Amino acid sequence: MKLLISNGRIIDPASGLDQVGDIAIGSGRILAVGRVPADFSAQRTVDATGCVVTPGLVDLCARLREPGFEHEGMLESETSAAVAGGITSLVCPPDTDPVLDEPGLVEMLKFRAEKMHRARLFPLGALTRGLQGQVLTEMAELTEAGCIGFGQAETAVVDTQVLQRALQYAATYGFTVWLRPQDPHLGKGVAASGPLATRLGLSGVPVAAETIALNTLFALMRSTGARVHVCRVSSAAGVELIRQAKAEGLALTCDVSINSLHLTDHDIGYFDSRARLQPPLRQQRDRDALAAALADGTIDALVSDHAPVEGDAKALPFAEAEPGATGMELLLSLALRWGESQGLTLAQALSVVTDRPARVLGSSVGQAMTGMGRLAVGAAADICVFDPQATWQVTPEALRSQGKHTPFAFEVSGMSMSGRVRATLVGGQLAYQGTA
Repeated sequence: MKLLISNGRIIDPASGLDQVGDIAIGSGRILAVGRVPADFSAQRTVDATGCVVTPGLVDLCARLREPGFEHEGMLESETSAAVAGGITSLVCPPDTDPVLDEPGLVEMLKFRAEKMHRARLFPLGALTRGLQGQVLTEMAELTEAGCIGFGQAETAVVDTQVLQRALQYAATYGFTVWLRPQDPHLGKGVAASGPLATRLGLSGVPVAAETIALNTLFALMRSTGARVHVCRVSSAAGVELIRQAKAEGLALTCDVSINSLHLTDHDIGYFDSRARLQPPLRQQRDRDALAAALADGTIDALVSDHAPVEGDAKALPFAEAEPGATGMELLLSLALRWGESQGLTLAQALSVVTDRPARVLGSSVGQAMTGMGRLAVGAAADICVFDPQATWQVTPEALRSQGKHTPFAFEVSGMSMSGRVRATLVGGQLAYQGTA
C-alpha cells in the first residue's frame, strides 16, 4: 500500500535532517523524504500537521512476559503498548518460562510476534542453560533461530570461569553478550544502600555490587576480546568505569533505564512498591551522573526496562513485592523530558531512543540493520508521528500494557507527560493510530 505522511516536522537524528515536509511510503519502504514526486499517488494519507515525524523508537529492554507469565503480560497486550508508545523495534530478555535456551522456543516467539504485525521483536537467548550459570547454551543454533545476542537477564553468572568461557565462545563467533552488572552476593538487597534504606529498614544494595561486576567483566573482555552490552547501569561510579573502558578501546556499549534516569531512592516514599525495581533507585548524584553520561555519549541508549507486574504481586510489603514497572508507553515522553532538562535539541533527545540504540542493535548482530532508526530513502518505513505539545497523565486507563504499575503514575508523581504518539508505522503499515 502507498501511504503519505503529510506536512509534518521531519526529524532524523542520524542525518541531522530537521524540516517540514512529506514522506512517501510504498512496499513497506520509504520512497521519498521532504519532497514527494508529482506522480506519487497515495492510497492513504496521515496528516502530521503540528506533529513531529521521526524514526520508530528502538527499545533495548522490554519484557513481554510470554511464554510463562501471561498473567502479567501477553504478546498481544505488550506489543500493542509498544506501538502506542511509538516503539517499532524491541529487544526482549530471555527470562521467560521456559527460558529462551532452545531454538524452538525462539522460533515460536518470533513467529507469534510477526503474525501480529506490530513491533519487530529481537529476542536475546540465554547465555547459560536455564539461566543457571553452569552450562553454556548452543549459541550458534539460537542465533540461527533469531537471537541477536545472549544474556542472563537478572541472574548473574556466579562462576567466573563459566563467564570467561562464555565470553571466549561469543568472541570466537562474533556474538554480543548482554549483561546487567551486579555481584550476586552483594546484590541481594531490595533498595540502594544509603541513609534512606537504613531509615526504612530495607536491605541495601551497595554501589560496589555494580562496580565489582563491571571490573570483573572488563578484565574478562580484555583477555577474550568479547563484545559486551552493559544493561541498565545505575551508578555514578559505574558510569566512570564505563567511560574509562570505552576510552581504553573495549568493544562496549551500554544503556540506562528511564527509572534510573529520572528517579531516586526518595521516590520509594513510604514503602511504595511501584518503586521496587531492579536495579534499585539510587541517590541524586547517581541520577545526575547518568543524565550527563547519556548526553555526552558515554551511555549509548535509553531503555524502558518494561516489566509488567500483576496487581497481587505489587500489593505486598515493599521487600516482598515483585520488582518491575511498565515503561514502553512512557519511553518517548521521558526521553523528551530528559532532553529538555539537559538543554538539548529535540533531535538530540530523540537520538537516544532511535538511531543510537539502532546502532547498538546493528553491532550486536554483526551487521547494519537496514535503515533501522533512520528516515532515509530505501529504509524500512518504521516511523513514529507524535504531537510534542500534547500532554497526558499516566493512569491505569491510559496504559495499554497489561501491567498498570509505574512510579511515574500521576497519583504518585503528580507529573504530566509531554509528547503523545498519534501514529506508528511498522514496515509501512499503520500499526497504531491515536486520537487528537
